[in-house]
Amino acid sequence: MRARTSSMLVLLVAACLSCKQRDSSSKPEPPTPPASRTQALLRHSGERSIADVAEQVIPSVVSVFSEKATYADVAPLAADPFYPHESGRADRREYNLGSGVIVASDGVIVTNSHVVAHAKTIKVALQDGRTLEAKVVGIDPKSDLAVLRIDAERLPAIAIAPADASILRVGDVVLAIGNPFGIGQTVTMGIVSAMGRANMGITDYDDFIQTDAAINPGNSGGALVNMEGQLVGINTAIISRTGGYQGIGFAIPSRMAIQIKDSLLTHGKVIRGWLGIAVEDPTDELEARTGVVISEVERESPAAKAGLERGDVVTAIDGVKSTDSGQVRNQVAMTAKGKVVQVEVRRGDKERTVAVRLGEQPEEAPAASPELHTERAGVFAGVTVAELDDPLRSHLELPDQLPGVIVVSLLPQSAAALMGLRPGDVILIINRTETPTVEAFHGVAKASDKEAVLLVYREGATIFMAISR
Repeated sequence: MRARTSSMLVLLVAACLSCKQRDSSSKPEPPTPPASRTQALLRHSGERSIADVAEQVIPSVVSVFSEKATYADVAPLAADPFYPHESGRADRREYNLGSGVIVASDGVIVTNSHVVAHAKTIKVALQDGRTLEAKVVGIDPKSDLAVLRIDAERLPAIAIAPADASILRVGDVVLAIGNPFGIGQTVTMGIVSAMGRANMGITDYDDFIQTDAAINPGNSGGALVNMEGQLVGINTAIISRTGGYQGIGFAIPSRMAIQIKDSLLTHGKVIRGWLGIAVEDPTDELEARTGVVISEVERESPAAKAGLERGDVVTAIDGVKSTDSGQVRNQVAMTAKGKVVQVEVRRGDKERTVAVRLGEQPEEAPAASPELHTERAGVFAGVTVAELDDPLRSHLELPDQLPGVIVVSLLPQSAAALMGLRPGDVILIINRTETPTVEAFHGVAKASDKEAVLLVYREGATIFMAISR
C-alpha cells in the first residue's frame, strides 16, 4: 500500500509542476507537509478530500445479511445422532453477507441478486446502528441486481451520478464502500481501469466498470462512488485466482442499476427491449471491419418485420457504433420497448439504415432442473451428481459428447472433498468402469467402500484421482 501511494504522489506532483511551468508569473507555493500532501494535491486539482467524500457516502451504504434454509443428504455414520432428521436429510442453514446502497430515503436499497437470492430472511444493518428486516421488491438475475425495501423513513439516500457515460473516464479516482469479510464498513480507493467490460460471463447483461479499488467477498452490492460522492456503480465481482482481491474488480454502472431498479419498482420485473436477432463478433474470414454479424433472425420478430437478414452486419444503432456482440445486446436490452431505433446495416457492399420498432423481450421458459443423486455410503458419501444433458453441456461449455456425471455438490468433510474432488468436475470412469449415467455411477460407487480410482474431466483436461477413507 505504501508503494502504491508514493507512485500516485509522484504522478500528482509531476502534474502540478507542469502547471507551474506553464505559468511562470505565479508565485512559488510553500512546501506542503508530507502528512497532508495527498489531500492538498487533491484540493489543488479541484477535487474534494477523500475523507470528505467517505464521510458523505458511508451512511448510504448498508450491510446485508441473508439466510436460507437448505438440506444435505448425509451418510448414516455422518448423521448427528442427537439431531433428528428424516430419510438421511440434515437440515442446514446458509448465510450470505453482502452490502447494499440506499437509493431512496423511504427505504429502497439496491444490492446484488446473488446476495439475497432464495433467502428466507434478510436483515439490513444501517450505519446508525439499527438492524431492520428487509423485503425483496424484485430480483433480476440476468444483471445480478435486486431491490430491497425496509420500513424506515428519512434515510440518507446516496447521490446518483448523471447517466451520461462521458461523466466517468478511465483514470478517474473512485472509492469502493462495503463490508468485506464482515469486518465492518470499509472504504478503499482506486481508479477506473476500464469501461464497458462485456462478455465476461458473469451476467447475461454486463457493461462493467473495471476498477483496481480493493473489492473482496462482502463488498458485493456496495457502492462505487466518484470524488463528487455520487454513485457510479454497484460492486459485483472480481477476477481472482485466490478468491481475494488481486486488482481487478467489476461494478455495474449506476445508470443500468437505476433503470433496472425503476423497472422492478414499477412493473415487478425488468422490461427489456427486443430486436429479435442473435449477433456474434466477426471472424477474420468475414473480413471484420466495424459492427457485429447477425447470425439468426427470429420469426415474427421486430427485426424480421423490418427486413433484417442473417449475414447482415450491424454497424450502429441510433448513432452508437456497434463494437461487439455484448455491447449490442446491452444497448437493445436497455432501450424501452416501443421505441423506434435506427439500425445501420451493411449487406454485401451496400449500406442502409433500417427503422425498427423494438418489442418486449419475451420471458424465457424455465429450464428443467436435472435430477440429482446423492451417495450415502462408501468413499463417495456426501457426493451429489447429475446427468449431463445438452442444455447443461452448453451452459457449462462442455464438449458435446462428454460421457459422465457432473459433481453438483459435496459435503466439505467428505472423503471425496478432502481428496480434492470439487463441484463442476465430470466423473468419467470409476475403477475402470465408465459412468455415463447416474445409475451407472451409483452402481460403481456403491461397490467402492474403502477406495476408488477415478478419471475426472476438469477445465479442459482429464486427471486421475484416488479417493480413500
